[in-house]
Amino acid sequence: MSSISSSLSFLALISPLHTSRQCLSLQPAPQRYAFNSHGNSTFSVHVKSASFHNLQSCFSTIASSNDGTVSVVNFKDVMEKDWSFLEYPDSSDEHKQKIDEIISAGEITETSKVLIAISSDEFVDRVVDSSICRQLFVVHDSLFMLACIKEKYDKVKCWQGELIYVPEKWTPLDVVFLYFLPAMPFELGQILEALGKRCLPGARVVISHPQGRQVVEEQWKLYPDVVFSNLPEKMLLQNVAADHSFEVVKFVDEPDFYLAILKFEPGSMNE
Repeated sequence: MSSISSSLSFLALISPLHTSRQCLSLQPAPQRYAFNSHGNSTFSVHVKSASFHNLQSCFSTIASSNDGTVSVVNFKDVMEKDWSFLEYPDSSDEHKQKIDEIISAGEITETSKVLIAISSDEFVDRVVDSSICRQLFVVHDSLFMLACIKEKYDKVKCWQGELIYVPEKWTPLDVVFLYFLPAMPFELGQILEALGKRCLPGARVVISHPQGRQVVEEQWKLYPDVVFSNLPEKMLLQNVAADHSFEVVKFVDEPDFYLAILKFEPGSMNE
């Protein structure tokens, strides 16, 4: 069985927006659970899907003693959001080249500790297939998405929660892919400040979107509960990056492609 650490709820209820995708169901379904930092609490989540070889298996989610305290979780207040818009129905060579360009921007090596935040299944699949690294760590709000990833790749570490609260036990990081930055409900400065505490000198932070700014604007209108902002303009990105010891070493903002590469240079930039 695979384990997924969560800073908050560990729970995902079935969403009506995922009718064509894999569903998560809790069995049994008591009304409330309490988690604390003095021991491990476990329950099973059953994953059922015809698309995964008629899989009918379960995995345990475990609250690590290092992940802090969650006092009480009310099941009826936790709903799985719809993230299906991140999966692009595009199998063209051009789209694949964009994904590969994003991945190559991270300059992953065999000793790299890599973090991917708010990603699609497709992007994780491509990173696993194309790169060998010391550690691959995926952060997402969706337990459903993490369950799908964990089912395919047992060695990939998964954590449910917000990027700025990522536990230090999986750091320091060499490469960070902010694959869908607009889904993070924090200011850019908050995100870079948190990453500055978790990255090695020389670490690369890659902000990207394979379809570009215009598509993000459309997603912002259609999914306001998931998409909170647009991609940062060049001047804003450079100023905020400099404030947190990052340097923008490449910036591409085309109608159908966005890529920004930041390099962490502590001590050489403005404090």
